[in-house]
Formats: sequence, C-alpha cells, structure tokens
Amino acid sequence: MNNRKLIAVSSVLAAVLLIPLISQAQRGGMGGGFGGRTTSLQSPIVPKNDNEKKIVAVLNEMTATQRTQGANVPMDDGRFLRILVESINAKNVVEIGTSNGYSALWMLLGLKSTGGKLTTFEIEPSSVKLARQNFKNAGVDNIATVVEGDAHEKVKILKEPIDLLFLDADKDGYLDYLNQLLPLVRAGGLIIAHNMDQAGTQTYINAVTNNADLDTLFINTGSGSVGVTIKKH
Repeated sequence: MNNRKLIAVSSVLAAVLLIPLISQAQRGGMGGGFGGRTTSLQSPIVPKNDNEKKIVAVLNEMTATQRTQGANVPMDDGRFLRILVESINAKNVVEIGTSNGYSALWMLLGLKSTGGKLTTFEIEPSSVKLARQNFKNAGVDNIATVVEGDAHEKVKILKEPIDLLFLDADKDGYLDYLNQLLPLVRAGGLIIAHNMDQAGTQTYINAVTNNADLDTLFINTGSGSVGVTIKKH
C-alpha cells in the first residue's frame, strides 16, 4: 500500500472511531451532539477560505430553519460525510435522497477541496426546488446535479465510477440501489447507508455483511446507526 492510500485509510479509520467516542461521551452526561444538540467534545466549524465560508453560512442557516425545510441528517453526521469525502479524495459522489440538500452540502464542502462533483437524486419536486436554491446560494450549483424522479429508475443514467455512495432514501429500497450501483463503486470506494436501525433495512444489511467483496462497520451515532461499507481492492 502506498503512502497516499495509507494516509487515506488512516483518516477514514480515525473518523469512524471518533463517532462512537462522542456518542459514549453523550451518554455519560456531557450533552448531545448528534441530532443538532451541543456537546463539549464538538469542535467549531472553521471555514478555510471564502468558498467554505459561503457553504458554511448556508449550512448554518439551514440548521437554524431545519424544522421548516424538511428532514435532514444531524449536523455531526453531515460533518462525518465531509471528512470521508476528503479522506478518500473523492471525485465523484452519488447521493440517493436529496431532501433540501443539507447532507449534500456537507459532501460538497469536501468536494470543493478535492475538485469533485455530486449527483443527487430526489423524487419530491418541492425538495428538488429547495435543494437547487440552497446549492445556488452556497455557490456549488456548478458541481451539484439534482436529478428529479424515482431514483430506482433514474440511477440507470449513471456510467462513471463512484468514489462514495450515500444512501438516505426509502429504506426498503437500499438493496435495489446497492445492486444497481455496486458495480460502479470503485475498488476502495465507500457506501454509506443512513438509518440502519429503521425498518426495511435488514435485506440491505444481509447483503453488505455476506459479500466477500465488501467490509462493513455499523456505527451508533446517537441519532441512529450508520453503515460504512468499503469495496475491497
């Protein structure tokens, strides 16, 4: 394994191990962190440049108005996604389930650094409209493509290798998304599945834990369970 790959793997491992640590601290009475609460272990978001400032400003606004903008991943889950995107130097990220674009913006924060792009799928027209506006406000609409419609059909348009796939849509549809998109996930690429503790995910769990080409870790984040799967080399 060359140094570049070693650094990337080490960064991902560190990020994965950090979440249970924070969750454990929360249970010990140090306050929340996942689900929008504040913990003494939570670090501030410090933008590196003007591009990051613009994205973070929109994320902060969305966090403050999330009750009116729709369902989102918790902030720390979003930050975790950003860390993964940058750690593996992702160039092509695919998301199933855009909602208002909150989780996508976290990944786009990483993609701004890697020079990559995001394709995200959403079936609800009002959510598509809102996400596109949020992407425009954040200055990332040039690297974010929102595909409107049923993702089970629309993902057939994808042809390029995928570095990171994020699943956060209909839970009983995770297996179909996996079956369709796994051939496109590159060796060493990641599949992140949100809400693994919800009904309908068992077939997906069986698939990613019984495939010799995959290795999966389930992380309890405080807001639920996240599946982190790597496609082996």
